[in-house]
Amino acid sequence: MMRILVVSTPIGRLGSGRGGGVELTLTSLVAGLLERGHQLTVLAGEGSLLAPACAAAQLWTCPGVDQPSWQHQNRDAAITIPADGLLPRLWRRALAEQQHFDCLLNLAYDWLPLWLTPQCQVPLFHLVSMGSVAAGIDAAITEVAQWNQGRLAFHSHVQAADFALAAPPRVVGNGFDLAAYQFCAEPEPLLGWVGRIAPEKGLEDAAAVAAQLGQRLAIWGLVEDPAYAAAVEASVPAGCLDWRGFLPTAQLQAELGRCRVLINTPKWNEAYGNVVVEAMACGVPVVAYRRGGPGELIEPGFNGLLVPADDVGALAAAVVESTSIDRRSCRRWAETHASRAGFAERIEAWLMADLTKDGPDGEFGGGR
Repeated sequence: MMRILVVSTPIGRLGSGRGGGVELTLTSLVAGLLERGHQLTVLAGEGSLLAPACAAAQLWTCPGVDQPSWQHQNRDAAITIPADGLLPRLWRRALAEQQHFDCLLNLAYDWLPLWLTPQCQVPLFHLVSMGSVAAGIDAAITEVAQWNQGRLAFHSHVQAADFALAAPPRVVGNGFDLAAYQFCAEPEPLLGWVGRIAPEKGLEDAAAVAAQLGQRLAIWGLVEDPAYAAAVEASVPAGCLDWRGFLPTAQLQAELGRCRVLINTPKWNEAYGNVVVEAMACGVPVVAYRRGGPGELIEPGFNGLLVPADDVGALAAAVVESTSIDRRSCRRWAETHASRAGFAERIEAWLMADLTKDGPDGEFGGGR
């Protein structure tokens, strides 16, 4: 049995949707490790709520100003922390309490926790949630990898390939409570798209496909960029887009499962693709760009189709072709590759592999 302190994203409180896929990952990770008999404490922003599946975990919260997301900054931007920032407050608490735990598990994609790795008295692990988006983060990940790559894990091989690693990566995928996703055998004539409403998610391409095919596109997600959302709306005929907002998992899956196909259009290297698996769990095939994590999740012809990145014409043709895919095979893929129990087992194996080692692999940044 391990005593684990999970430090959440410093972007938004848990339950708000602002943390993106990290929120779903945290819920699955914590619930799965609890089921395996470990003791979990979650440290997150003030106002956070844990999902019912995580009720046995302890929740600690801190006030503070949200950390800016690296997704929306220049690649060469300087490392910055806002005044009264949530990020340092989370880590001040984590360091003060570390002696009560066997390890700390960081879910934040930011420089500070990476830099703190060799300073901690107990092992600090990082589940890296994004690919390469910032030079400063790349350098910090490289330093950790050179010192002890056992402290790093990634969601997909294509994500890990973004970084200069000292050895083959530890890839853990992700996991979902598949009992929470209902299989839908008979869909409506409806296309679906799920994600944060922001330019890097490529919603305009899915909208263009819907307009080209004369079909309605249901859109679920938090509007991060209202101007971008308005521009997408204006780019297609009135009534083409059905904006449904950000929904909790139970409501999302009930609506998403009725879609004929999910369109996934990232403009950047997605680390994994949670919404891809959520759709498959409901029996919905996925048509996606061959880019980032979704390229590893989709087996063409079995649970979806892949097309060249940014090729809207090919995307539209694949949406039409996807009607031949057996929806039951989509559900089977999720059950085989993305269960919560399997994810928790992989996380446990990762942590235990390093905790049972004698020490770090090398020096960090010139020495400790």
